[in-house]
Amino acid sequence: MTDDFDDSFSETETDAFDTAPLRVTVDLVALADNWRAMSKRSGKARASAVVKADAYGMGIEDCGATLYHAGARDFFVATVAEGETLRPHAPEARIFVLSGIWPGQERQVFNNDLVPVIASEEQLSFWMGTLAERGDHPFALHVDTGFNRLGLPLHDALFLADDTTRPASFDPVLVLSHLACADTPSSPMNKAQLQSFRQVSAAFEGIESSLSASAGIFLGPDYHFDLTRPGIALYGGEAVSEMANPMRPVAKAEARIIQIRDAGEGQTVSYGGTFILKRASRLAIASVGYADGYHRSLSGSGIPLREMGYGGAYGFINGYEVPVAGRVTMDLTIFDVTDVPPNAIRAGDYIELFGPNVPVDEVARAAGTIGYEMLTGLGLRYERQYLIEDE
Repeated sequence: MTDDFDDSFSETETDAFDTAPLRVTVDLVALADNWRAMSKRSGKARASAVVKADAYGMGIEDCGATLYHAGARDFFVATVAEGETLRPHAPEARIFVLSGIWPGQERQVFNNDLVPVIASEEQLSFWMGTLAERGDHPFALHVDTGFNRLGLPLHDALFLADDTTRPASFDPVLVLSHLACADTPSSPMNKAQLQSFRQVSAAFEGIESSLSASAGIFLGPDYHFDLTRPGIALYGGEAVSEMANPMRPVAKAEARIIQIRDAGEGQTVSYGGTFILKRASRLAIASVGYADGYHRSLSGSGIPLREMGYGGAYGFINGYEVPVAGRVTMDLTIFDVTDVPPNAIRAGDYIELFGPNVPVDEVARAAGTIGYEMLTGLGLRYERQYLIEDE
């Protein structure tokens, strides 16, 4: 067997991004601009950058490096492994690990100078023992102020702050909590948690404190404390449900059209035969499905979302909104492109799933979910390209 086949195509190879069935363009300029905007909104507080879940699906290495060069010097990740991945791209930054530390992770934490966020009595006991054996190392303390997720109970944290018998190694560099309803500014729970966290901040006087993620930053200076933790807003997502989204879109997800076909009035489309065409139509079959994070709940009603206010998603191609037709399947989704002029679309073109022309949160609402899930749900089949300057 010879290698003639490979040689014959070596001079005509094209970029994988140009031929990918699925692709995501990540605008790193917009990412940096969004961080600067959130830093400005943070006022006197310092803004960190949350890059957990592979930077919300955008790629922790490239996004982490961009945010570091933009000025971020505090980062938050979910796991020790994420922190280890980030470290080479944010060499002088503090990297906080929100899930804390477990036995067996000590080497990774110390070697990569990670800051575990201690969230329970069990973790605190283990960490104090580790420091007694290995020496001082920075850590943060998570206090629950009403979320009932991670964190020491409020009364336990306040007791600990006044406990004169606590180990000398108990010296957190940060105390933090998390707001449950910051995306709804009118919720009374925001003020209740603020009052509780003020107790925490006062009890740990002299130690930096952090309460607000993206949505909390928009609640105003009372919620900012010393360090803010913008996440979804950095990636262009909608942080607050009661206001227009001021952030620049960062991600554009696209699916390639495999085939365009004609179908007659009265014919059915996709599984179940529940979608019936009301006119002679042209249909574009695109290479995206629920295996790629394009939810089955986006299945089409035949009318663009913004015209009906509920149900069914739409894509965008060459200036036209194109609604999903029929059920989204594992690897394929059908779009009604009847209204797109025939000379403006062909097989091989790309339909924008979300991005500058299709807000990710609008697609999320059609799916019955939130923009966070749309971004972090981007599957492995998406080829990624990073824009590093405005075009």
